Amino acid sequence: MVWNTNLRWRLPVTCLLLQVALVVLFGVFVRYDSDADPHWLDTKEQENSTSDMENEFYYRYPSFQDVHVMIFVGFGFLMTFLQRYGYSSVGFNFLLAAFGIQWALLMQGWFHSYYQGYIHVGVENLINADFCVGSVCVAFGAVLGKVSPVQLLIMTLFQVTLFSVNEYILLSLLEVKDAGGSMTIHTFGAYFGLTVTWILYRPSLHQSKERQSAVYHSDLFAMIGTLFLWMYWPSFNSAVSNHGDAQHRAAINTYCSLAACVLTSVALSSALHKKGKLDMVHIQNATLAGGVAVGTAAEMMLMPYGSLIVGFICGIVSTLGFVYLTPFLEARLRIQDTCGIHNLHGMPGIIGAIVGAVTASCANADVYGVKGLALAFGFDGFKTNWNASMQGKFQAAGLFVSLAMALVGGIIVGIILKLPFWGQPADENCFEDAVYWEVSSRDLFPCTKGVASLLQRPCPHQPSWGLRDWKLRVGDRGCSSLLLHPEALCLLGA
Repeated sequence: MVWNTNLRWRLPVTCLLLQVALVVLFGVFVRYDSDADPHWLDTKEQENSTSDMENEFYYRYPSFQDVHVMIFVGFGFLMTFLQRYGYSSVGFNFLLAAFGIQWALLMQGWFHSYYQGYIHVGVENLINADFCVGSVCVAFGAVLGKVSPVQLLIMTLFQVTLFSVNEYILLSLLEVKDAGGSMTIHTFGAYFGLTVTWILYRPSLHQSKERQSAVYHSDLFAMIGTLFLWMYWPSFNSAVSNHGDAQHRAAINTYCSLAACVLTSVALSSALHKKGKLDMVHIQNATLAGGVAVGTAAEMMLMPYGSLIVGFICGIVSTLGFVYLTPFLEARLRIQDTCGIHNLHGMPGIIGAIVGAVTASCANADVYGVKGLALAFGFDGFKTNWNASMQGKFQAAGLFVSLAMALVGGIIVGIILKLPFWGQPADENCFEDAVYWEVSSRDLFPCTKGVASLLQRPCPHQPSWGLRDWKLRVGDRGCSSLLLHPEALCLLGA
């Protein structure tokens, strides 16, 4: 099927309409919270505070910076592994994240920060908005290369809405603890994205299979994203934890889990290769699974050795998923998961939810202390009749709610995105920047002139081939592909 990918009116109109609507909604509903308002001086006096350093900004902003970098740089560059989709990976991630944080401030604000007729926004709201967009970036990985920017904006609109509802159910109604978002961010985002890409299944995607692979420099750029995510993940999992021991513990647990995950990912990657070589796909992705899986239990008394065990297990599970499960899902279940989000976010997210439920159910006053237990799980509020076992059951229930929201929401949004007027690329044009970006042929094929001069020379093996034959076989594939063709080696004197 031939699609019209000209977005000259569709993309500008969509962007402008959404932004104008956001401006109006912000004008009507959004105001600064007390820590960002000039009346902070009065608040200081009422609380007998003598230093501006007690403002929430100074506690939360360093974590906000780290999370912000993860969303825009980490996720953006992690998806640049596709050889001819670098502009779109970084650019579309930038677009959907910029829109998503604005919509998330409103949606989450209505659920959590709405009082006296306004949404009151502070630095913690910014962190939570980034968390919400992190879930969208996860889902983006499943449909990467196969959708238009208009479709991504529509998907972001619906996913942020569903995320906010799911988050409210888990955190406010079920009183689930999920500091690093194993359930609310990773599990929901992964299975939402997988359901959407299942609905958007492309039977002829094999026509773009060559562009779905990586080249040396694209894998190197993706590794930059991996390193940013790996370094800042302790901040991600501890960003909104309670000040003091909980936040400190979340950072330590994440740090340990990530470190263990690297070693097991490398071990499995080498063991599963016939010649013991490493696969960059595993190193880019599976090494991060420990940060995902420790998210729910990050601020609990998981203990450092427990964090190492979680990372150890996730490195194995994630690497095995990339080797065996991703091909199975595409061949048998028609789930075309471009980035392998099921292995990095889906399965580790479920493991994280299970770890959180078990850890919560084992909590007791001997480990936490009476006050510490009450503070960690909120047993000093309306949950005074709750115990650790009940908390564990609610943690498990949160996983099933997240999965249900993701699957049902993904089906609905997938059906909407399947409509033919969003400017999506044809199957044979997927994973190609030139569909939506102004890209010069010199950028895509840096050796065009050199190839053209070679093509003027006759091939001793195939003297009947003319210039057009060589262009069809070799010339339009770029330098790296040219050198792999035996027919071309004779022209190079090989």
